[in-house]
Amino acid sequence: MLKKPLIFDAHLDLSMNALEWNRDLRWKVEDIRKSEEGMTDKPDRAKGTVSLPSMREGHIGVCVATQIGRYVKPGNNMPGWKSPEQAWSQTQGQLAWYKAMEEAGEMVQINSADDLEKHLHLWENPPENAPIGYILSLEGADSIISMHHLEKAFNYGLRAIGPAHYGPGIYAQGTDATGGISAKGRELLTEMERLGIILDATHLCDESFWDTLDKYHGPVWASHNNCRVFVPHNRQFSDEQITELTERDAIIGVALDAWMMVPGWIRGKSDPKTMGVSLKLMINNIDHICQLTGNSLHAGIGSDLDGAFGREQCPYDLDNISDLQKLPDKLIEIGYSSSDIQNIMSNNWIRFLKKNLPAS
Repeated sequence: MLKKPLIFDAHLDLSMNALEWNRDLRWKVEDIRKSEEGMTDKPDRAKGTVSLPSMREGHIGVCVATQIGRYVKPGNNMPGWKSPEQAWSQTQGQLAWYKAMEEAGEMVQINSADDLEKHLHLWENPPENAPIGYILSLEGADSIISMHHLEKAFNYGLRAIGPAHYGPGIYAQGTDATGGISAKGRELLTEMERLGIILDATHLCDESFWDTLDKYHGPVWASHNNCRVFVPHNRQFSDEQITELTERDAIIGVALDAWMMVPGWIRGKSDPKTMGVSLKLMINNIDHICQLTGNSLHAGIGSDLDGAFGREQCPYDLDNISDLQKLPDKLIEIGYSSSDIQNIMSNNWIRFLKKNLPAS
């Protein structure tokens, strides 16, 4: 077993953190925290866990990086933008940040299987400050104003879309909402399938989950989703949903948001140590997926570690994202082989992308 196997993290909101949290992710995590001491505008101030140096330290050489811009209709009290055009513009600012990081040599966009192969070769023996590879994904599709905008997004490198986020959406219904996909949702899925865009089943409510998988026949994954057997909430997948996804050759990335890991979590009040939220719970979710499917070919990491929470709401034995390197030893402890561990750390996502990204 390699001392530091390559890790593929399938869900990081890097641009959201950079623009909405005003974090320079080229800084070390401890320097970002120090710069935020005394700030109270967000619950995770001075508690962040992700930066590009910490990713390099943890050998997290490739990730799925998001754009996100929620549209909220009148009467919807969730945070978001008042029109799809505003939401689209927000995602374009996020795209501009990724491009700025590329120009600075910090990141590189992976659009094709050839791009992925070249990047993996670089990370076999990465130079100091090697760029982090990213596959661009859209979390919640409400910022897609029209199918013209969808094609435009594909042309700038968008390779995966989750049709919904939290609450009701234009195309599908998300976490804590109910109902199936809309007529516009069916149009979106048809165009995604034509373009070869990956469907991210994460955040779909149960009705939209089954409706979407019935109507979409292209590649599917779940970038950051845990198991309902441990936390009985619609944000998690039931065993039936996990089985359906794995029969579609999907990969499911296990997330590290504490409320998804232990029942009874109260945001802003519960404490990870008191509630027993450790990396062992992440291992439990990974193991459940593997036991349910009978192999290690469908579980992965989708940490969501910068998804609007920090150390106040993640495993107490994780200081920053580089501590994902603690996972191999924990998997060895419960009997996982070296090949199993490499599948979970990165190979499952890599295999999926080599099969489903454009060739070049």
